[in-house]
Amino acid sequence: MKFPARRGVSWASRRGSLWALLMALVAALLVTLVWLSGRYESSLVQSRLEHDAAQTVADIRSGLTRNIQSFQALHPGESRPEAWQTQASGLLREHREIMRLEWRNEALDIVGLAETPYRRSVFEQLGRVSLQADVTPTCATARRLSGATYSASFFMPQADGLGLEVLDMCMPIMLAGRLSGYVVASYSLQDMLGELVGRQLARGVGLSFTEADGTRLALHGAPASGSRIYIAHQLLDLPGNTLVLRRESRLGTPALFPNVLTALVTAMSLALLAVLLLLARDMRRRQKAENELGEALAFRKAMEDSVLTGLRARDLQGRITYVNSAFCKMVGVDAKELLQQNVSSPLPVYWPPELAGAYQQRQETRLTGDTLPRERHESLFMRQDGTRFPVLIMEAPLINAVGKHTGWMSAILDVTEQRRVEELSRASQDRLQATARLAMVGEMASLLSHELNQPLAAISSYATGSLNLLQDQIAMADKDSAPVALAQPAAAGHLAAPLSEELQLAMRRIAEQAERAGKVIKSVHDFVRRRDREREAVAPRALLDAIMPLLSLQARKLGVRVLIEVDEACAPVLCDRTMVEQVLLNLSRNGMQAMQGAPEGPASAARSAQGGKLLTLRIRPAAADGPVRRVEFAVIDGGEGISASVAARLFTPFFTTKDEGMGLGLSLCRTVVEQHGGLLKFAALQPRGTIFSFTLAAAAPDTA
Repeated sequence: MKFPARRGVSWASRRGSLWALLMALVAALLVTLVWLSGRYESSLVQSRLEHDAAQTVADIRSGLTRNIQSFQALHPGESRPEAWQTQASGLLREHREIMRLEWRNEALDIVGLAETPYRRSVFEQLGRVSLQADVTPTCATARRLSGATYSASFFMPQADGLGLEVLDMCMPIMLAGRLSGYVVASYSLQDMLGELVGRQLARGVGLSFTEADGTRLALHGAPASGSRIYIAHQLLDLPGNTLVLRRESRLGTPALFPNVLTALVTAMSLALLAVLLLLARDMRRRQKAENELGEALAFRKAMEDSVLTGLRARDLQGRITYVNSAFCKMVGVDAKELLQQNVSSPLPVYWPPELAGAYQQRQETRLTGDTLPRERHESLFMRQDGTRFPVLIMEAPLINAVGKHTGWMSAILDVTEQRRVEELSRASQDRLQATARLAMVGEMASLLSHELNQPLAAISSYATGSLNLLQDQIAMADKDSAPVALAQPAAAGHLAAPLSEELQLAMRRIAEQAERAGKVIKSVHDFVRRRDREREAVAPRALLDAIMPLLSLQARKLGVRVLIEVDEACAPVLCDRTMVEQVLLNLSRNGMQAMQGAPEGPASAARSAQGGKLLTLRIRPAAADGPVRRVEFAVIDGGEGISASVAARLFTPFFTTKDEGMGLGLSLCRTVVEQHGGLLKFAALQPRGTIFSFTLAAAAPDTA
């Protein structure tokens, strides 16, 4: 019987031990939960205190910044000391933390000052002059940094036996980039805590400024007391000085959870295993889904960054909700700046101001439309530097997973390079057409030179033969009429002699001009085939004498008087005589034709008195601009002049203002002059008229 009794005791003791162990475990769990919860609440309180301390520092820094802006608004350099003092006194009535405000000149002498109306002067006991040594380095630092600078804090005793910790701020005054003085403001550290910190942040806590070693400089509010308090420190980093802000919380140790959470611990003990199993399975599924989602996002991001097409998404209110890197590079604006814009913000920065109205109207029409069209249109965007560039926008409605229209997705292509290629292609086509026309002109010139050489040679031969026959006939007539001439006055001979001389001169001119035409055709033929021409030394006057017969005929026909001005000091020029004569002839004809439409007015009274319209051919030595001497040829007319639009295309092949012109004369003239190492240019004359001029190199003395 004893054995069963010992056995019952043993089971009871074991059960008691198990219950004791279970209770101990539960108690340990409860204690651990309470301790952990207390630590957690303590950490929350400390974190909140640290956050409030950071916000307090931000409030103080913002208040100081606003004060600096208020000081700048005083404009002391543009007002008298009396007016400045009135404005400064009003500013001090609004800001209790400022004890004194001074306006000092460049030498740090006080020009004007104002003190706070809420207390007696803080410098009443020691005076302001004793602190000049502290203001001077502070203002020197402010001038070097071109901004407001703060001095180290100093203690100022007061008449009531107490004192204030004061901080000076010095701000340089710059007018038109030049230093005109300083603004010195004296702050009370204690009032800074009371006035610059928000009331919500200052309620129920103790605020103080301390030094790095913990010495308290100023205090606002009652300091926390108790066995355990919460303290947070934050640095107030000011230019020239750094203060430590101390924030003390009056909250005590966190209270325990009510009812010790016994029921919660029991329920959690039973459900802990099941919850852990469910969480483990859910965690595996979530991990897999997150990995797949991360891979999909990375793939999409890589794909968006690799394309050159700009992508932009907007909601139904027109706000930009997404842009890719290609769009940001295209317009030169960060994605953060684009995403911060809303409906009330200004128009997008990439809209040109001159087209903003049309773009705004088009966006409003799209946003208010009931249909969801897919659009494609060209537009013009503006980069951050102001340059415009064309874009092609393809826009489509943005539909979410449930089929709801939530905005618009746009694909933007920069077509600047495409437009440039199209322009180059168009210019190349124009050049090819011009080249083809020039080639056709060359073929025509070669054909005409081949076909006209024989008729011109025949004309020259007939003229020479007619001249020989005329001379023989005159000689025979003189021989037969010699006896008769002794008996009768030679009336017929008297008439025949001049007539024969005129005929001989005319026939010689015909032969010369036919020979000249042949030379011109041969020169053009050689010019088209790009053969090297032999150049010779020619007197400048001889070039004009060669074209004067043809020029005189057209001058008489058009009623133009030709004036020749040749400087006898001009040396012979080395040139292709035929081609240069054609240049002078072409320029002279153009000048006479330009004067046909010119009205007769007071400006041309002198020329009209000298014989109507006047064309001047001038030859003189050119200004020396190098070791080679040059001779200047100029053709001066009194026409209407050349307009700016015509001047831009004057030497372009096939461009002409004449109904019967081909547009090749001036282009060929410029080419001929450039082949001779010169430059054909033109300039307007006053009150009207145009001068065309070019230079030719003078021949060497041995060549001449």
